[in-house]
Amino acid sequence: MEVRKYPQLVKYMGSKAKIIKFVSESIESVYQGGVVCDLFAGSCNLSGALGGIYPIHSNDIQSYSELLSSIYLKPISSINAEEILCEADVIYKRVKSNISLDLEYTKFNCLDSFNSIEKKNRDLIEESFSHEYHLFLKNYSGTWWSSEQCIWIDAIKQVIDNKIKSGKWRQAEYAFSMSILMHSMAYTSQGTGHYAQYRDAKTISSMTDINIYRQKDVPSIFLKKFNQLKEWGRDNVVDLGHTMSTADYESCLNTIDKGTVYADPPYAFVHYSRFYHAMETICLYDYPNIQVKNGIFVKGRYREERHQSPFCIKTKVEYAFERLFSGVSTNNLNLALSYSNAAMISIEKLLEISDRIIGDKYNIWVEDTDHHHMTMGRKNDRQREVKELILLARRK
Repeated sequence: MEVRKYPQLVKYMGSKAKIIKFVSESIESVYQGGVVCDLFAGSCNLSGALGGIYPIHSNDIQSYSELLSSIYLKPISSINAEEILCEADVIYKRVKSNISLDLEYTKFNCLDSFNSIEKKNRDLIEESFSHEYHLFLKNYSGTWWSSEQCIWIDAIKQVIDNKIKSGKWRQAEYAFSMSILMHSMAYTSQGTGHYAQYRDAKTISSMTDINIYRQKDVPSIFLKKFNQLKEWGRDNVVDLGHTMSTADYESCLNTIDKGTVYADPPYAFVHYSRFYHAMETICLYDYPNIQVKNGIFVKGRYREERHQSPFCIKTKVEYAFERLFSGVSTNNLNLALSYSNAAMISIEKLLEISDRIIGDKYNIWVEDTDHHHMTMGRKNDRQREVKELILLARRK
């Protein structure tokens, strides 16, 4: 089976892009018709690779994932980036003219003066703004993005929302444009690829590197990726009855009639809602309360309310897998379960649970491959040797 070549949109921990052929072959070995459900879709590599082969149901508890999947699964009508950016430019200029502070990254000549500009940007979180779309300007200026970049992010979001509210766009066009906006955020961010914590300019070297990202232009990155994905979609995206959802894994399993589940739950103690909260916030645009500790906003500018996955909690992980296997069995689904030897639970324990819950109805076996697992800056080592495992369960 030849997997589809697809452009990636965001930087994402634990992405299976590099082993997608191994994943697709594993799914093929247990597939017996129906949909392929990507249960923990994340950045939606499975939709990108297999959306032209199987009917896909893409699911994730995070709202941003549903939008990312749409770009690979749902054709769009004729829309253009120039129109979006032209309307956003009007908003950008109006907002810019009403900011009296000098927040530009152009007048620094040493580390102290650069950090003074950074602080002025970050202090905008204490300001009040009268215009409607100011969430990123207020909450994220001077963090992963400059105030300049945040004004553009807010402005483009406002235009996208106006298009869907006016009825000019369908959901597919909305999801497409929002996905391009998330891409633009990822590639102007001064972070390491996620949004757990932004970098501080502690040395001349780090200042220089951060400033490279401060100078990146949101509209030009948006325009380039928009046109690239529009062209790719015209040649590659066919709706085979694809569906998407934003649900917890148990609820999702209960909606699948017939098919195969691909499950790639979180590997370890880190919660994806912490690492990708900014993506969730641009999608929800709900002006969330920011976490406060000892009277000050936490450095990560995290949302107070964030999903906590049981697969990332040591006391809950075994029960979470029991519920996963039970849901697969109850709904007569086949399963391809990605996991790794760096996980919170051993493959031996995983096999014991699977055999206990579904062993009487399923043939169960494990296949593996080696690849370098990206840590996205979580550890001192940029990447670690991880053996990727796929537990396969096919109905007898």
